[in-house]
Amino acid sequence: MVSQLSTGMIVRNFQKEDFPLLGELYQAVTAKVNTTFWWVGEEANWRNVFCAFENGKMIAKGQVGIINTISPGRSEENKHSIYVNLKTVPERDNDDDLLENVYQHLFQRALQLKEKLPGTYQTMLCVGNDSSETENNRFFTQMGYKHLNSLFQMKRDLLEPIPVLTLDEDFDFSYWKMESPEEEKDYLNVEATIWPDAPLGLERLSAYKKNALWTSMVIRHNDTIAAGLMAWREEDEGVVEDVFVQEPWRQRGFAKFLLTQALGYLKSHELKSAYLMVETTNQSALALYESVGFQIDKEETRYYTILK
Repeated sequence: MVSQLSTGMIVRNFQKEDFPLLGELYQAVTAKVNTTFWWVGEEANWRNVFCAFENGKMIAKGQVGIINTISPGRSEENKHSIYVNLKTVPERDNDDDLLENVYQHLFQRALQLKEKLPGTYQTMLCVGNDSSETENNRFFTQMGYKHLNSLFQMKRDLLEPIPVLTLDEDFDFSYWKMESPEEEKDYLNVEATIWPDAPLGLERLSAYKKNALWTSMVIRHNDTIAAGLMAWREEDEGVVEDVFVQEPWRQRGFAKFLLTQALGYLKSHELKSAYLMVETTNQSALALYESVGFQIDKEETRYYTILK
């Protein structure tokens, strides 16, 4: 898809030869502290990436992707979520015409992605930005987006001592690669009961599994998954994601045990820090993560509109 505007600006899908210009845009955008910038991913994803060019320079990049898919059989109150990420060079942060031109390409692609999702449920079109990205947040709220939630990114220094915890002998801890479709389905079925309004879904699980050092860690009781999480490396940092404990086994220290295992795993691969995300209102999770050395680093604010 290519749009040639009267101003001379071109908006089109990302192409391989754009990488040098993308690198320049990335450096310019991320020179500001705490900017949320999505990388373009593999070539199969480039149909979801739109770039604006002017005078031989990439001046904006937008990206869209399905984040949560509600499986059939869940409550109709749940909603799918598709997210967008839209950035301009810093001097064009408040250029609403530029943002609008790229956004319309993202919006049309989001409508196409929506058609792939089970029609029983509504679909939210969402955006997540650092709370300091005031101009970008203003653009989306001006477009009618409403506040969805806010999350803290919490960081942990892996050079600091990591607690050594033990597990009740009635339970088994293991790394789990989920190598078969059946194993992936088993995991996703459990995960969806923990977060029925924002389940992980197979597409995002598959994307996570492509990250360097990806692994899941689970605690089982008689072959039943009691608790789990995932960990991997992004650039030079560790990531911890999807920490959960099923209802019958909560308040037994399983999440804390898994977190210490994940921290040890990431440290063993010579990473110096790790981070995770948590809703700002989830006081019990905040206390848990702080108990193993995580500290609040920055805040992300998310907004949404219903995609019709």
